[in-house]
Amino acid sequence: MNRQQSLRYLPGLDGLRAVAVIAVILYHANKRWVSGGFLGVEVFFVISGYLITMLLINESQENGKINFRAFWMRRARRLLPALWTLLIGVTTYCALFERDTLGNLRGDVLAAFMYGFNWFQIWVGTSYFSAFGFVPLRHLWSLAVEEQFYLVWPVLIAVVLKLFGRRPVLLGTLFFTASIAVSIYVAKTFEPGANGSVLETPDHYLAIFGHAVSKVDFLFLGTLGRSGGLLIGSALAFWWKPSMFHIDHPTSERHIVSIVGWLGVLGLGAMLWSFHDVVEGGVDGGTSGYAPLFQGGFLLVGLASIAIIAAAVHPHTVLSKRVLGNPVLVYIGQRSYGLYLFHWPIFQFYRQFAGRGLNVIEFVLLFTLALFVTEVSYRYIEMPVRSGRLRETWDKFRHSRLDSDREKRQSIIAVAVVAAVIPIFALVSLATAQVKLDDIGQSLADGESGVVNVMSSTTVAASTLTTLSGATGVVDTIMPSPSTTTLDGQVIEIIAIGDSVMLGAANVLTERGITVDALKSRPFRQALEICNYLKSVNRLGEIVIIHLGTNNYVDQKTLDEIMVALADIDTVVFVTNHVPGKKWQEPNNLLLRAMPDQYGNVKILDWYTIAEAHPEYLYGDKIHLNLEGRAVYADLIMQVIGK
Repeated sequence: MNRQQSLRYLPGLDGLRAVAVIAVILYHANKRWVSGGFLGVEVFFVISGYLITMLLINESQENGKINFRAFWMRRARRLLPALWTLLIGVTTYCALFERDTLGNLRGDVLAAFMYGFNWFQIWVGTSYFSAFGFVPLRHLWSLAVEEQFYLVWPVLIAVVLKLFGRRPVLLGTLFFTASIAVSIYVAKTFEPGANGSVLETPDHYLAIFGHAVSKVDFLFLGTLGRSGGLLIGSALAFWWKPSMFHIDHPTSERHIVSIVGWLGVLGLGAMLWSFHDVVEGGVDGGTSGYAPLFQGGFLLVGLASIAIIAAAVHPHTVLSKRVLGNPVLVYIGQRSYGLYLFHWPIFQFYRQFAGRGLNVIEFVLLFTLALFVTEVSYRYIEMPVRSGRLRETWDKFRHSRLDSDREKRQSIIAVAVVAAVIPIFALVSLATAQVKLDDIGQSLADGESGVVNVMSSTTVAASTLTTLSGATGVVDTIMPSPSTTTLDGQVIEIIAIGDSVMLGAANVLTERGITVDALKSRPFRQALEICNYLKSVNRLGEIVIIHLGTNNYVDQKTLDEIMVALADIDTVVFVTNHVPGKKWQEPNNLLLRAMPDQYGNVKILDWYTIAEAHPEYLYGDKIHLNLEGRAVYADLIMQVIGK
């Protein structure tokens, strides 16, 4: 085996990279297009495990050792230029156009710079699955996983080769077994409670150094939970090398390899189409981790990926030469790193909220912009650094002596100084910015001062709330010890029960004499608990208003059970939901609109229709109430109840 053969260029792998990054981009653009598109990241992990391990094995065989410093320098030249360009670009954009976000962005930038972004997200609870918020660097968690892998992997491979020698079957089996062990660990950790609801329960969390973190976030973003793909790719590197096949003379095994590769394509395609990251809107409490994904799904993606890789690196399969090796996919694959880096912040700058899906025209325009930015970065930043041309240019610039060169050098320095002013301003702004809530977060925080927890008969001040972020990324409220203001057990004449939409208007409703019990991420079924409790202590008054369903489905059984407790109430008002893009919006509203036909004391406030006609009442997420919307919302409720 010679070095040229073993390390020859493999266009099929670039084609597979292209498929993976396109899947991720489509998923980020609109989850409804490819619900499992996030699995493209797992494919990247498998490819990285395969290629890096193969390179390290070859180096060890040819040189008798692995040069760690050279390996890490190659990785740095490959990864850092585009990443630093992204971080400076995002910081500059936010310093110019989104200054209120700089305080929150600071931790993200530092964590991304240090390649610990996945653990930062896990620790602070900024979930990957949150639909709300301006999060231009959320996607960098996967780069952190890979960089942590690159840091330890050459050392581990050197140790393994030293202990076991060059025994590919044994070593491949060892790493494959390790990937299965990781899959079992993920399934066992997920099992107890991570597939429960968004309600805070002990099973939903685990402790890291005494700090509670979401199990789903820990498993999805954590290095250990996502190491299975890297391990299974590494296993294939011991078993299956391009040097095993002659470039010019096809052999009979190519037919079997082709079949295996196409089976991998079918399997991966089915999972990209059908898998989910989380399951939203469960009747019993909202959003939960998608069980098939965490209970063996990642391993299945790894198996499908190595099947495709086996065919992609074989020089005589159709999948390698004509499908994955076609020029379009190879072009995209060579730029897949930059495309992954730049597409997400470009999407975010435009739409602001992570959960708002793009339409086709928006996607085409934004993807074209991302491809342009990627090409500029690839040609003028990444490749010059990787090839050493940038260093050559710098050395030539430094040693120029002719007068004409000096004049040119002075001009270049002047341009560089001017060009550096804005990024320097951006970095200073980032370092000195105060942490602020966004508009939605601030409105909900303000609304909490007008909320009453009727189950404990206490008024809860916003300053006393404790929050934890669940797997959905939506912050749930944990009630503290009672404050000094109580309701003294009196009848509540008008009680409004809601989630974060009503919470935004809590102060306005309270000013108009309505007692508001509203909580972020509240499932519909909690209305039944509250109504049953108030009835049991004889505190139900004349009017009950219920606005739930922002986060989950409701079924007819739950509505009927609620009405058993409210059968003697003069007026029960159900408010329809406006949650664009959520699949439970229309089914919920159909059930609610039918309630007056079944129950004579029920009225409907069709907030959906009003919000559709007046988007100016809502923040950019098209769900939560802005200042004008809160007043209109309260006015409409007062009209419906005849006050």
